[in-house]
Amino acid sequence: MNILRFTDLVAQGKARGQRVFIRADLNVPQDADGRVTEDTRIRASVPAIRMALDAGAAVLVTSHLGRPTEGEFKPADSLAPVAARLSELLGCDVPLVAHWIDGVDVKPGHLVLLENCRLNKGEKKNDPALARKLAALCDIYVNDAFGTAHRAEGTTYGIAQFAPIACAGPLLAAEIDAITQALANPRRPLVAIVAGAKVSTKLTILQSLAAKVDGLVVGGGIANTFMLAAGLPIGKSLAEPALVHEAKAVIAAMQARGAAVPIPQDVVVAKEFKADAPATVKAAADVAADDLILDVGPQTSALLAAQLAAAGTIVWNGPVGVFEFDAFAKGTETVARAIAASGAFSIAGGGDTLAAIAKYGLEQDIGYISTGGGAFLEVLEGKTLPAFEILMQRAAQAS
Repeated sequence: MNILRFTDLVAQGKARGQRVFIRADLNVPQDADGRVTEDTRIRASVPAIRMALDAGAAVLVTSHLGRPTEGEFKPADSLAPVAARLSELLGCDVPLVAHWIDGVDVKPGHLVLLENCRLNKGEKKNDPALARKLAALCDIYVNDAFGTAHRAEGTTYGIAQFAPIACAGPLLAAEIDAITQALANPRRPLVAIVAGAKVSTKLTILQSLAAKVDGLVVGGGIANTFMLAAGLPIGKSLAEPALVHEAKAVIAAMQARGAAVPIPQDVVVAKEFKADAPATVKAAADVAADDLILDVGPQTSALLAAQLAAAGTIVWNGPVGVFEFDAFAKGTETVARAIAASGAFSIAGGGDTLAAIAKYGLEQDIGYISTGGGAFLEVLEGKTLPAFEILMQRAAQAS
């Protein structure tokens, strides 16, 4: 993917004395008192900010937070808690500036955090007049927010159209490199794990991957629908019978390429959806009418682990069982540990996936952990994300 990279501009000395506008993803969870409860995204934004400061740039950083109403500020929408945490991480004061679209005073070597960008009227719909105002604030625009790369908004797309220079920050560039390695130029076999509650929410992903991967592992409620497609009983488990035909089509598409969608051979069931519900391992063909399938069984887990051990590239989106309940977590833990132990390049994305990785302490053993939820899914669908598209256009214009 041909894009300008901020790291290259800094190495060439082109950021010194320049106004650098960084669109970060600082949309972090907070408690009832407004304290940041999980700061991964803030920490992930620090390298780009430090790079700009060390290069002698005047640095402006902004992000969205939550879903505010444009033009209507409420204290809960403020980036003030983020500014406080960023100050701690950077070891310097990070002033928070409101009402900033008409101009900001910041000197080279200094940083300001611009209040929640989604408070600006026209941000969500990428209003051209707003985009031009945003572009006038900077000499270099840096998109370092993969989590919003699938949205064409004022600070993710419009500003990149009109800024003198538009480039990718180190976090966004790393996402692009990992995605390219996993999907565009994968080491084979390429195995994808797609799990979740419903086939309907990930049908286009499954269809897209069926044309690319050598193995397509399905899990969760999605696997139940595929079990129906294979003629297996699923009791009262979550599934979408209306999409059995689509599941059969995905299986057929894989088979036509000499690939496969492994159907669970055994499962872990319970009578109720509860953490303390008694768990029973059954052969897939023996699921009773009042059973809930809440995990894959040990035989299936072992087969999946063997497949992952032999993979060259692994793409992982979604736990294969209800891993939040320890009695139904073994399948997901087995898969997670198999990925971590594999010699394959692995890329993982999605909130539940990241939670599973964290639960088992495997963060250092996954090749790349994506910071984007919706953006990661759209990439798996084969879409070109708007943020990537505009950065490629600007790079082409500059060459």
